[in-house]
Amino acid sequence: MSAPSPEPFPPDPAPRPGPRPAPHRLLRIALEVFASGLLLLLAYEGATIGAGALPHSVKIALGVTAIVALVARRRFPTLGLLFLAALAGLFPPAGLLVAVAAYLAARRQANPHRRLITLLGATALPMLVAAATARSLSMGSWQFGLALGAVLAAVTVIVPGLVGTAAGQQDRLVRALRERTAAAEEARRLAESESRIHERSRIAAEMHDLVGHRLSLISLHAGGLELALSGQSPELREEASLLRGATRDAMRELREVLGVLGPLGRDTGTDALTDATGTRSDIEALVEESRGGGIPVTLTWQGPDLDPADGPSVRRAVHRVVRESLTNVHRYATGAPVAVTVTHTPEHVGISVRNEEPPAEPAATTGLGTGRGLTGLRERVTLLGGTFEAGPAPEGGFAVAAAIPTGPEARGPVPVSHETKEPELPPEITAVDSPGGDLQRRLAGVLTTGLGMAGVALMLGLGLSLVDEAKPGPDIPPQHDLAVGMTKAEVERAVHGDNEAVRAAAAGHGPAYPKGTTSCLYPWGSGSTGTTDGDRFEVTRYCFNGDVLTAIDHFTVPLAHP
Repeated sequence: MSAPSPEPFPPDPAPRPGPRPAPHRLLRIALEVFASGLLLLLAYEGATIGAGALPHSVKIALGVTAIVALVARRRFPTLGLLFLAALAGLFPPAGLLVAVAAYLAARRQANPHRRLITLLGATALPMLVAAATARSLSMGSWQFGLALGAVLAAVTVIVPGLVGTAAGQQDRLVRALRERTAAAEEARRLAESESRIHERSRIAAEMHDLVGHRLSLISLHAGGLELALSGQSPELREEASLLRGATRDAMRELREVLGVLGPLGRDTGTDALTDATGTRSDIEALVEESRGGGIPVTLTWQGPDLDPADGPSVRRAVHRVVRESLTNVHRYATGAPVAVTVTHTPEHVGISVRNEEPPAEPAATTGLGTGRGLTGLRERVTLLGGTFEAGPAPEGGFAVAAAIPTGPEARGPVPVSHETKEPELPPEITAVDSPGGDLQRRLAGVLTTGLGMAGVALMLGLGLSLVDEAKPGPDIPPQHDLAVGMTKAEVERAVHGDNEAVRAAAAGHGPAYPKGTTSCLYPWGSGSTGTTDGDRFEVTRYCFNGDVLTAIDHFTVPLAHP
């Protein structure tokens, strides 16, 4: 009969939830769209740097695209992050959405090499896009665009990416701790089940070795008494038959109990061990007991007697090999001569029990043939590092032979602890799995997310303000580079506008206006380097036909003396 299987484990108390229904997904998407739009609006209103000269409709389209990309990043986290990073170089208010995408992408990506490549790509994209589009969007030179992209990359990609990496490692660590705790719980349950099985096996071994042997002898004596009373006192023969039948029933019930308890365990321990167990006097007592049951048994003991120094497990094994072998002779070879030989040397103790063919088949079977006896003996001897053989002898009959090591090299059976210890749960897991732990974790996550976004927004605002303050003025050409054909705006930037005092002084003086002139500029200091002959002032006049510079005239005017 096979060993009973361990008790089934209860289901996981916290099964992983399945896919969310469609209403929940739609609600989640709606909340993400609302939160993303709110962040984008706040960033646009508070940013010192917008999107240059882009039309308002284009800015709205870019904002909507950024929101869609953030929602789609759940399915495509890497592509969503890269797209948003490139979009932030063109539309800086989208930087907060880039921070969200960078944090989540770094947290979800377990492969460190892929995570590094993704973050490096997301870091380079805003700098490249900003540098390439800064001049065309009238935001400044390409150097200014590169600085702007560097601030966006540092604040919205690198910092959130590092935080997301740390959070992802913590998530994986907590998951590993949970798996380890589950494995420890499973090991504890297995240990408990194994302990129960070994305890049942110990009880089965004791009942088989002790009770079975005695019942076999009772049945044997009852059979002999029944035969003796059949001729001398027939009226008592029925009582002897009832006694033998009751013994047979007891053996059958014992067999059923042994089947329920399970297989034989290892050693039953030293509870019933005495100083005489396994010694020569103990074996002689077993032999004499079998002789009293009508079995001719001879005992040959070679070598010194066993003593406590040989170990309790060795002495117990010797006792049980001899006892089980004699019990089998009583059951299956009644009346057959038996030779018991025990050989004790400093290295090992050998036991040999051999019976010849019985004179006749037993009149009745005891019904205790479970096969557990020899199996249990083999287990005991093997656990002690010995060898065990049992089977029909070549010259007839049956032979049992065992060799068990003795001395310091003898191995004892592995003790089985019947006490189980609860696995110690890590404090992180205990806090999460405790009642209300999930709610606390969610609240802490919401609070941490809010504080993190506020910090990113603050750093982004400060960074953009510094970049804007450091932005150089427009590219002003030198005055000596001014030439006919330039636009009026370019000339005004170069000469710093018109001066009313110079215009009044030049009235009525200078050459005639060129044909088609619509306006003129009289700047201060642009070509008026001083006086000539001590009483004249040099003036430079810029005349335009519409928005195009058509003439540059230099002349002098007299100074007015008080």
